[in-house]
Amino acid sequence: MQSWQYLIVMGLCWVGTLPLEVFGAGVYRRPARSLRCILPVAAVFLVWDAIAIGAGVWTFSPRYLTGWLLPFAIPVEELVFFLVIPLCALLTYNAVEAILQRFRPARTSAPSSERAR
Repeated sequence: MQSWQYLIVMGLCWVGTLPLEVFGAGVYRRPARSLRCILPVAAVFLVWDAIAIGAGVWTFSPRYLTGWLLPFAIPVEELVFFLVIPLCALLTYNAVEAILQRFRPARTSAPSSERAR
């Protein structure tokens, strides 16, 4: 079970933020937009990981990993991390923005600086 800890934590992060979709503008309802946000960043960090692993800058404890490796010895858990955590961030951001929008007063007229003109 220890070898699944990393993936379990990623699953719990995803499940924990999943209900936030009801508040926001739709992270899951707009998958192309979400992927355009997540994939470029994930790609950059995966390259960074590959370089750091290849140079011996950092390693991962096999104790908490499944042992499944992507090219360049990147643990599959790292790919999952680079997809799940930004997805959770998008869900959280959209939910907070939607909730705050409900409490902001509606603007019915131009700001006072524009009325003075």
